Amino acid sequence: MARLVYGLNQSLDGYVDHQKMGPPDPALFRHFIEQVREQTGCVYGRRLYEIMRYWDEDQMGWDAEERDFAAAWRRQPKWVVSRSLPSAGPNATLIEGDLEAAIRGLKSRLDGEIAVGGPVLAGSLTGLGLIDEYRLYFHPVVFGAGTPFFTGARPPLRLAASERIGEDTMRLTYVPAS
Repeated sequence: MARLVYGLNQSLDGYVDHQKMGPPDPALFRHFIEQVREQTGCVYGRRLYEIMRYWDEDQMGWDAEERDFAAAWRRQPKWVVSRSLPSAGPNATLIEGDLEAAIRGLKSRLDGEIAVGGPVLAGSLTGLGLIDEYRLYFHPVVFGAGTPFFTGARPPLRLAASERIGEDTMRLTYVPAS
């Protein structure tokens, strides 16, 4: 049975914004490359999926690590939760109907880790009790406003692990408390 894992970079005050955050440092980027290589796939909300489509086509000036990330990202299956997208790109499937049934089906028929991409989607999946692990990647910035990591009710959590990655990133891993 697969595990659903939600993790994103965020400010110290709990907001996610990839544009304000900027690119990850080399150690964190290598961490994400390995993570994507090992994942069974990823479930995205529409907005984050559209941002990640950047990796679908090679870009001029990419270095070896960017090409490695793109190759890993392209390889993994993606499921996109959207009512407005008419279709999804390569290696991606739209989820349009019953979200809970679709995600429970993925979890029951697959093994490994399925990443959750997007705070709004993660909020919905948290409300359904489907997320098995939360990875909070804290960076030494304060935004003061924006999209929070937790968009809905915060579930009771238990700290499972902590790890410093690179110079400035701290990853805290939480699991539902019960």
